[in-house]
Amino acid sequence: MKLTAKQRLFADEYIKSGNATQSAIKAGYANEVSGRENLQKPTVKAYINAKMGEIESHKIADAREAMQAITSIARGETTETQAQINPLSGQWEKTEVPANLKTRLAAWREVLKRYPLADELTKAQLRKANADARVAEARAKALEDNGQDVAAALDSIMDKLITESDKEGYKR
Repeated sequence: MKLTAKQRLFADEYIKSGNATQSAIKAGYANEVSGRENLQKPTVKAYINAKMGEIESHKIADAREAMQAITSIARGETTETQAQINPLSGQWEKTEVPANLKTRLAAWREVLKRYPLADELTKAQLRKANADARVAEARAKALEDNGQDVAAALDSIMDKLITESDKEGYKR
């Protein structure tokens, strides 16, 4: 994505304003047609798309950032602004207070959901699920093995029948 300095300035201005004509003028192009022309160039379009992608990705919190925020609330490190009337002056005042206990407990539950082995109930449920899976696998294997035994038995019976029919065929 090799751009000239003017093209890069145009693209950066276009990202800010969304106006190709004004961006071309700010970038130092002689006429407003240059804005439309620049938008049609693959390298300029690719640069703008890449930059827009970066901008969008910074707006969206990732899982790590979300966990940090939830943990901060759970620990009581995050405060919220509340408006209260000062009983002495009768005036409204804004105060910073930590999250209440109900909010903090909800945050801790959200954290623990992501670490399922943290509580005993979840550990027991996991052990039961593993045991159920082992039982299902054992049943499936037993059915497969029984099926093979039946096939082998049928092959043996068929071989005996063929042998007997061949013997009887020679007798006639």
